[in-house]
Amino acid sequence: MKDKYSAVWVSHSSISDYLKCPRAYFLRNVYRDPKTNHKISIIEPPLALGQAVHDTIDSLSKLPVEQRFVTPLMDTFEKIWANISGQKGGFKDHDQEEKFKARACDMITRVSAHPGPLAQKAIKIRQELPYYWLSEEDNIILCGKVDWLEYREDSDSVRIIDFKTGKFDEDPDSLQLPIYYLLTSHTQTKPITGISYWYLDRDDSPIDMQLPDAEAAEKKILELARKVALARKLGHFKCREDGCRACRPYEAVLAGKATLVGINTYGQDLYILNQSL
Repeated sequence: MKDKYSAVWVSHSSISDYLKCPRAYFLRNVYRDPKTNHKISIIEPPLALGQAVHDTIDSLSKLPVEQRFVTPLMDTFEKIWANISGQKGGFKDHDQEEKFKARACDMITRVSAHPGPLAQKAIKIRQELPYYWLSEEDNIILCGKVDWLEYREDSDSVRIIDFKTGKFDEDPDSLQLPIYYLLTSHTQTKPITGISYWYLDRDDSPIDMQLPDAEAAEKKILELARKVALARKLGHFKCREDGCRACRPYEAVLAGKATLVGINTYGQDLYILNQSL
């Protein structure tokens, strides 16, 4: 019998963690602080910027098309930014925060001036965290949140849009879009006729990418997910380099070299590092 509570849940971020470093995967996705029983998370300025911009745009998806830009998007952004201002966003001082906030404001200004698909109909997946059984036999669930599903009325289909707030292009071999394609295919009924990245730092509209081969994508992702599931079963999470860039920041948290600044929306203890690693 299927039991989602005993299943191994994997996502793009958790699989990426495992590929970078099994120890980093453990510290981010399995370990809980024995004092609080919470998982741990580290906040840094680029992450805070991305979170604020994504949350601002996501607020539009909850509104009917005609109401989305009644309230200036910058007003919404300012309220959201207030939640990650200062230490809560990992900013070391006011000047650093202002630089990152200026970049974020530029992105919000761009989206407001060129809303494109954001001003069109969209599909909203009803699950708070979309998921489906990647393999019942292996007891593995694939989950994740897709940034935006544009509804294409002429073909009664959807286009997946992923918002990018970083300065660099996504790796061509990234599993992000294939995973989003699979999730969207299994959690809503419309056919998928497009998939794209929107680099908000520089582009006025999304850039279409090639649709993945669903069968090949599912096979590859299941293969990786099985490795994650086996590591969890064996409790084998060793860093391949005896302390790499991926796990070192989390080891610093365990060593008391970080400051607790709050609890994030996922109920994780949120830390900032006391010094650069």
